Amino acid sequence: MNESMSKEEEEEEKGLYTEDGTVDLRGNPVLRSKRGRWTACFFIVVYEVFERMAYYGISTNLFIYLTTKLHQGTVTSANNVTNWVGTIWMTPALGAYVADALLGRYWTFLIAGAIYFLGMSLLTLSVSIHPLKPSPCSDPIGVHCDKPTTLQLAVFFGALYTLALGTGGTKPNISTIGADQFDEFDPKEKAQKLSFFNWWMFSIFLGTLFANTILVYIQDNVGWTLGYELPTIGLVISLIIFLAGTPFYRHKVPVGSPFTKMAKVIVASIRKWKIDIPTDPKELYELDPREYGKGKYRIDSTNEMRFLNKACIRTNSSKPWLLCSVTQVEETKQMLRMIPILIVTFIPSTMIAQIGTLFVKQGTTLNRHIGTFKIPPASLAGFVTISMLISVVVYDCVFVKIVKKWTKNPRGISLLQRMGIGMIIHIIIMVVASLTERHRIHVARDNGLVENGGQVPLSIFILLPQFILMGVADAFLEVAKIEFFYDQAPESMKSLGTSYSMTSLGVGSFISSALLSIVSDVTSGDGHEGWIRNNLNASHLDYYYAFFAVLNCINFVVFLVVVRFYVYRAEVSDSMKMLEEELVIRNTR
Repeated sequence: MNESMSKEEEEEEKGLYTEDGTVDLRGNPVLRSKRGRWTACFFIVVYEVFERMAYYGISTNLFIYLTTKLHQGTVTSANNVTNWVGTIWMTPALGAYVADALLGRYWTFLIAGAIYFLGMSLLTLSVSIHPLKPSPCSDPIGVHCDKPTTLQLAVFFGALYTLALGTGGTKPNISTIGADQFDEFDPKEKAQKLSFFNWWMFSIFLGTLFANTILVYIQDNVGWTLGYELPTIGLVISLIIFLAGTPFYRHKVPVGSPFTKMAKVIVASIRKWKIDIPTDPKELYELDPREYGKGKYRIDSTNEMRFLNKACIRTNSSKPWLLCSVTQVEETKQMLRMIPILIVTFIPSTMIAQIGTLFVKQGTTLNRHIGTFKIPPASLAGFVTISMLISVVVYDCVFVKIVKKWTKNPRGISLLQRMGIGMIIHIIIMVVASLTERHRIHVARDNGLVENGGQVPLSIFILLPQFILMGVADAFLEVAKIEFFYDQAPESMKSLGTSYSMTSLGVGSFISSALLSIVSDVTSGDGHEGWIRNNLNASHLDYYYAFFAVLNCINFVVFLVVVRFYVYRAEVSDSMKMLEEELVIRNTR
């Protein structure tokens, strides 16, 4: 009787376990009621508030530090900022690899968090103590100031890139850990995950808002030492909060390097390029259905990128670099299928890079006083944050509820449609920025401020439209981009999929550096002074922004073409239904 009861209880408990293969840190299955969902995500979302405060406490005002303390020119400072930001967003590919192939997301995150803290601590020291920090100088232009020493530059930039290495392991894994707290096989949890990325972005911009207002003001008016100490303390708090949530987290088991899996498919296809693909998909090699289960999903063969199906053709050899399963091939196809979408997000990411560089430089030329209070130019980035916060809430709570009644899409509109709206807003932003800059230059000329580079008698708030619109664009494009690459990535490559959205920002930053250097060099030839100079009153930044508007228009047309041919990933549930049917048939034989 007791044995019978225990079996019944065991069967009942089995139904309470997650069905997506998540486990605890010891590798044991987890009860749905004990771990995950919004209880676990509370720690992750709060972590992100403090971590974003730390990161943007450094990055938002970095351009000002380079120009005022290290006395670098406009182009050099802007390129140093965008090259560093580009590295920040490229290293997540490395972090995703380590997480998926070796350590898992949790342990990769903790190790990277320690490196992140090391970089932040070293950076704080570089602006606080002699001989690491630059000598003080009263010249506002910086012409007669001592140049920073090699040691000072080495420590400062070494700290920045150590920090970048650390964020490479935290960025792709923390958001994925958050998404892993919701079971795809539970309808209620799947519905909850639809809102996760919106509130994830909400937490990011909440931390960013504090950095763009309070921290930037402290750095400009109190001192860089305190201004960098507070972000470092914020990072420590964020790591403690993340650790506090450890008992509540669900974890995905590492399933091997996605890069290696994809390379095997490509190599196997090339090595068998002369062999004809059988007409019947059942003749292609696939693992036994019993190999698939929790956390491992089978995918049917498709005709897209048909050449890669050659990797599944059976031969006399079963070597892993000569024969791949249908599921492995389809996973590779899906990651490759997203690359054109990734490429068309590069140009909008280039626009984002202007917020902390040229937009801030414009602010330094304008009247920043409200009574006796002087507005830090970098703090206008706070309006990007506020705009984005409001837009995300309105989108999630109002827009989606109204639109999904007509579209029957639980997201309201598709992720690619949401991205497209964001791209249109980017075009509008650059048009507005160009017209605003043209007006600023005309006022500077009318007041004889072209040669001496004096302050233009216009309020800094004339720049608000371009900052506010940037926040609205982020609410559409950036949120959709993160969710799209996570959602469309195969289950075993979620971290790599998440890193796609970060790679977009990284490449966009590097493109920004390249374009700024090229345009500056090309337009300064033949006796011309160039579009972008240290003295913006004598520059033609309006031409540069108009160029960006045209570039965005071209990119949007390409986006429409790419979207026309994109095929969405099949739902996992369909594959699982197929698996269940096969297992039933096998068990009845």
